Amino acid sequence: MACRPAITLAVATLAVGLPVSGGANEQSDPVLAVETGKANPEVARNRLEKSLREQGCSLRVVFDNDTDDAAMLFRVGTPADEPHPVLIAVNRDLALPRPVWVTRRTAGVRSLSGLVDRDLSIVTGPDPLGAELPLAALARAGIHPAPEQLYGAGDYGSALGLLLHNNTHASVAEAGWLEPLREKNDLVVTWAGKPSVQAGWYRGPRWSSAFASCEQVVAGLRREDDRQKFSVFPGWVFGFLPPGEIPSKEGVQ
Repeated sequence: MACRPAITLAVATLAVGLPVSGGANEQSDPVLAVETGKANPEVARNRLEKSLREQGCSLRVVFDNDTDDAAMLFRVGTPADEPHPVLIAVNRDLALPRPVWVTRRTAGVRSLSGLVDRDLSIVTGPDPLGAELPLAALARAGIHPAPEQLYGAGDYGSALGLLLHNNTHASVAEAGWLEPLREKNDLVVTWAGKPSVQAGWYRGPRWSSAFASCEQVVAGLRREDDRQKFSVFPGWVFGFLPPGEIPSKEGVQ
């Protein structure tokens, strides 16, 4: 079913039925907060907390709330009110992500102009690579798809599946995520955006040097080590690196 892209940040939720704090200065324990918007993240929570504990970090993992208590928080997009992330989300190549529009080679699409009046697959949710940035590229080319031409999927695999099953004419993807799928599915990249920071870990209000070890643990997480643990992050995220360790990698063919 066609739908409008949902480009919104996850909304904080309030706990119901919990006892009220007894003192004005009383605080909860610091947490590691993840903005995800994903349903049923309990398996990922358990696996993340297990990794943290095994490597000496006692932070409890929470999703889409408790940011006032966050020692570290994962944010999608580039919040204007935040400093630069201390750990940047990177793609399969451990490089900055690039949004792309991908089509079947047999469709013969050579430029974005070939997507006028076509049905398109996008990824709904807060990740700018899933809809916002690719749609902005279309707008710069003078292409403005009607709502009924946009087919929203919950992840990159589902969006690409709509293309491969001939439900849409093109799909969004991320360059590193797409690479191992291109040749065997006879796909071509019609447009590729520039590499950019689109998600990362920030130090929260409860950060202190006591949590430096937690930062090191998070920096060592890799999707290939535990895919279920990474299910709460955008599908293109394969790891996290400090800004000084991000390689300069260009080129999508």
